[in-house]
Amino acid sequence: MSAERVPSTPAVLALRAAKVEFTPHFYTYEEKGGTAVSSRELGVDEHAVVKTLVMADDKAAPLIVLMHGDRKVSTKALARTIGVKTVEPCTPEVAQRHSGYRVGGTSPFGTRKKMPVYVERSVLALPAIYINGGSRGFLIRIAPEVVVRLLAARPVDVAIAR
Repeated sequence: MSAERVPSTPAVLALRAAKVEFTPHFYTYEEKGGTAVSSRELGVDEHAVVKTLVMADDKAAPLIVLMHGDRKVSTKALARTIGVKTVEPCTPEVAQRHSGYRVGGTSPFGTRKKMPVYVERSVLALPAIYINGGSRGFLIRIAPEVVVRLLAARPVDVAIAR
């Protein structure tokens, strides 16, 4: 465990309230560095670093997609899967308004608004995932089934190569 103090983010508070075990991991955040930087800094496979993406459907309804760091979301496949015309990423300002988190520090836990959560199915097969803990430069290691149990995340097959 890092010697750094674990921040009391809404994500951390939600996980503690649900009695979820997690391991905090801190790294030096780099603007627009993404999962390549966090995986390098923490010495973990980028495939196990899961990004939290805030998107919206054609009616501007927000949703969250949890995706491997080394993959992209096929928005066409996602739209087909969830039965809407289109899905697109939210602007940073809109994503922050929905989630309550700054882009680069978005966690699916403890969001300002309750949103449907979709998780790339292969994420659930990993032994552990590294996901944002609600602050830039702060990831938490958890069991992947936690996203299904706490967030009712629905598995989808929408990953494409970066």
